[in-house]
Amino acid sequence: MVVQEENPSSGENVEKTETGTGVAEPAKIFKVEILHMIKDAQQQHGLRHGDFQRYRGYCTRRIRRLRKALKYPQGDKRHFKRRDVTITQLTGKKADERYIHIPLISAERAWAYAMQLKQESNTEPRKRFHLIGKLRRACFYALQLQELCKTDAFDARTKLECEAYLWQTAGEHLKRAQVVYENLAAALPDDEQELYRAKVNEFTPNLRYCAYNISGGASGGDLDEILELRAQGVLENLDVLVSQTKTESSEGLQTIDWRGRKVTVRPEKVRLFLLSAQELDKSLAKASKIDAKIELIERILMDCKDAIQAVRDEIKQDPKLRSLTTGQTVSGVQYLLAYLSYIRHSRTLQRNLCLVEQAKLNFVDPNQKSEVVGDGKRVRSQDLARLYEIILQNVTEMQQINGMEEDAKYQSEVENLAITFKAFRCYYIALTLIDMKKWKEAVALYERASNYANEALKGKACPEFQQQLELTTLVSIIDGCKFSAHAYSVLEDDNSEAGTTTKAQKTTKPLYERLSQYKEDQSLHTKTPNVFKLTPDMEPIPCKPLFFDLAMNYVELPSLEDKLEQEGKKGASITGFVKGFLGWGGGGGNK
Repeated sequence: MVVQEENPSSGENVEKTETGTGVAEPAKIFKVEILHMIKDAQQQHGLRHGDFQRYRGYCTRRIRRLRKALKYPQGDKRHFKRRDVTITQLTGKKADERYIHIPLISAERAWAYAMQLKQESNTEPRKRFHLIGKLRRACFYALQLQELCKTDAFDARTKLECEAYLWQTAGEHLKRAQVVYENLAAALPDDEQELYRAKVNEFTPNLRYCAYNISGGASGGDLDEILELRAQGVLENLDVLVSQTKTESSEGLQTIDWRGRKVTVRPEKVRLFLLSAQELDKSLAKASKIDAKIELIERILMDCKDAIQAVRDEIKQDPKLRSLTTGQTVSGVQYLLAYLSYIRHSRTLQRNLCLVEQAKLNFVDPNQKSEVVGDGKRVRSQDLARLYEIILQNVTEMQQINGMEEDAKYQSEVENLAITFKAFRCYYIALTLIDMKKWKEAVALYERASNYANEALKGKACPEFQQQLELTTLVSIIDGCKFSAHAYSVLEDDNSEAGTTTKAQKTTKPLYERLSQYKEDQSLHTKTPNVFKLTPDMEPIPCKPLFFDLAMNYVELPSLEDKLEQEGKKGASITGFVKGFLGWGGGGGNK
């Protein structure tokens, strides 16, 4: 079906097509944190050092980028055609939040230019006229921003911030902005209140100056009260907007309340994890078997690891949150990280206690005369001592959570929890020593376990881990075990002395071999004392062979004269050798 409607602004007929199956899309509601946006831009682009010219250049480039990205230019290269942002760009299918940034950044650019001219007007007074024109231009864009934010396209928080951003009449509107920021800060979580309270403090000297000029130099206390009442009257819907902001901040951002402080949860992973963590206790109550409880806790621990990583990634992106000095207030994101770390350690501790409970089913305690209930492998006392050692390491990590070092109440609760588990660890170590027949050491550990248990009962217990009943039972058990172990230690001393005497009488070593030891040997008083062995035992030794050459004198040696050379033959042989060598003489050359 086609319906014709008349547009009241242009007088033209507009055709609307409605189909039987068509469903109207819900209108988009934008949320713009104006103060956060302009403060971050000012701190990052020059105003930290009072450089208004640099900030003005940034605003100019930002507006150019916005118009180019939104395809909303003001004319072309040759002709200028002014195009202001209207409500049309903020509603419909192509609605975009970035359109509202254009009047906001334009107002900031005009204001920055005015502040630059104010600095230059100290030496050039004529620039004050230019300064007034730029302030008028900034007021024009601020009014345009206010008209756009009054529509239903923006939430209550954006409307409040826009009211505070707009200044018209100096005294009244400064006070108006101050009241809005005070109520807005009260409606937001703790980690977002600091920025708004700092802005409230910035208004104080300007308000005093206005009050001084209006009252002619007199006290401006009454004027402040009048301005505050007028500001309350102007903002008739202030309470409604503040209540809407509180509702949106609690539902949209989801704040958590831990140890008396509220923190905003922004990452989506963290929100989903907190919702699942709230349902964990109900699931544990329904689970009947210990294995099912351990599986549920381990599953939530994996989700907690991902949530902690998401918060750490957010901290890495903000350089202000990377380091925390001593005495500095913990920021909201760091406090959220501390809360998630506490959840991880507490759930890990809960899982380890389930493991202890499971191990006790297969453990026979000689002091309690318990019977094995489980079907698994029998558990020894040293196994339980090892589990409690792991639990103590977990409690130590809970004490070292960043941001909780200066919380005295938290530290006292965790310290009392550590003393509680030290008592159980000492008790099971004492049982291990009893199995090894070390009675004296067992008595000392029983005494230490009793001291730890009594100290833990006197201190303030942790509300999440109530161990008072187990500690009371432990103290009553230890009181009987100490005397039993002490009696066994005395019996052991008597038996050791008797055993030593008997062994000394039966020794077979002679006296000269045990001169450094004193033993009562009754055989020394007899006729055959075992003092020294007079006849030493024969010992075999190797025999070295001896050789004697007796036949040499009777051997007849052969003659060697034929082997000796004669003197005559010696000269001829030399002459023949020379002749043969030179090639003459002899008959060898004619052959």
